[in-house]
Parts: sequence; C-alpha cells; structure tokens
Amino acid sequence: MSSDTDFSASLVLKRGGLARVGLERIALLEAIARHGSISGAAKQTGLSYKGAWDGVQALNNLFDAPLVSAAPGGRTGGAAQVTARGLAVIRAFRAAEREVGAAFARLETDLAGEVEQLWSLGLRTSARNALRGVVTAVAEAGVTASVSLDAGEGLGLIARVTRRSVEDLGLAPGRPAIALIKSSFIGLDGAPAENRLEGRILDREAGDAAAELVIGLPAGKSLVATVEAGADGWDLTPGDRVIVSIAAADVILAVD
Repeated sequence: MSSDTDFSASLVLKRGGLARVGLERIALLEAIARHGSISGAAKQTGLSYKGAWDGVQALNNLFDAPLVSAAPGGRTGGAAQVTARGLAVIRAFRAAEREVGAAFARLETDLAGEVEQLWSLGLRTSARNALRGVVTAVAEAGVTASVSLDAGEGLGLIARVTRRSVEDLGLAPGRPAIALIKSSFIGLDGAPAENRLEGRILDREAGDAAAELVIGLPAGKSLVATVEAGADGWDLTPGDRVIVSIAAADVILAVD
C-alpha cells in the first residue's frame, strides 16, 4: 500500500527552452484520444479550455511533427485527433515512465533514509533562499491568487502568483511546494508587507559595498539577505533580533 509519504518518480520531457511536458500533459493527450475533442479532454483532466489548449500547443511545440490535430471550435468543442506520432509518444512515455519508476524504487531501497536528501539536492536555483512547505490556502482575486504556505512550526509565507500559475503547478491545499526568494528581496527595515517574519541574525559577512546576513527563523529554517552599505540592516550583527519583510509578489513558488 502506498501513502502520501512514499517516493515516486515521474518522467519529464524537455527540449531547449521549450515548456516541460510531464505526466499531466500526457494524460491530456490520452484524454483527447479518448474524447476526440479538447473541451472534452479538459473536463476529464480538470483543466480550463484555455489550459488544455495551451497544453496541446506545448506538446506540439516539443516535437518536430504535431501530436494533436485540432480544428477550432472553442469551449463548445471542435474535432481534435491524436496523430500517429502522438499515439507513439504516449506509448513511449508510459514505457519509459515504468522504467524510471522501477529504477527509482530500486534506488530508494538501496539508499533508504538518504533518498530524501538526494531528492532535495535535485533542485538547483539562483535564488539564495528555498523554503519547502505545504500549501494551506489559495485565494483567487481576478487574474492573480494569494497562496499560503506552511513551512512548519507556525512559519507561514504568502505568495502572490497568477491564477494560471496556480493551475499549471496544481497548487491546492495539501500540495507540497517550495518558496524561492532572492536575497535582495528581503527587507530589514520593518516596512509593511504581506510577509513579516521574526528572526535573529546568525551570521554576517560584509564587504565594502554590501553585506550578506543569515537570519534564523522558526522550524530550523533560515533566510539569507543582502544589504547595501548604509542601508537599513547594515549595522546588524549576530545575535540581533530582526523583523524580515517580504512582499508576496517577490515569493516564487515551485513544485517537484
């Protein structure tokens, strides 16, 4: 029996700078083959019509021949057909996915408790701060949405993203996610912001023009902030308490 804490592996296809294609879009491709329309496939997979159409475009862009042939029909439908190339991609993807899953299962058995550390090391980003947590709420407002993330022991963050990002990332309560924050986006002046976190300076490394501060937070988490010479926070030293302010729009969300 599997549980939410079990590790699993999934295959992601990517070519150059084009959008990634993973299980969700292959499932969309399978739904189109089943229903013969993008609107029908959208309903089955829980996507908006526009989201499904964008998924089809991403699939077609990834390969040198279309995977889906579609006639315009809007939300009420229009004929759509998975091409022979598309059917071949479905078969190849599912076969490769089984192999990847089997290989990861063997890896999990071999490494036991070390797998979680290996999993986390797979994320590489230029952002100095990456906090892993769980989505607790999503509040939509027009074309944007506020996403609340629980990073443990009362440490919460709010990110403001587009509704489209919420859909593409599958953000919903209970969904694990990672908050990415550039060190230059962290304010130490106590200014009003959606995110105000209490912390303590753990370390300071300074040059002539800027300093890098490591700030300890609850739940054993920490943030790194960069401060220009003479700016608010420049004189902070290890042991000092500080209020960190981060605008919700400066929090980027990522998912595994």
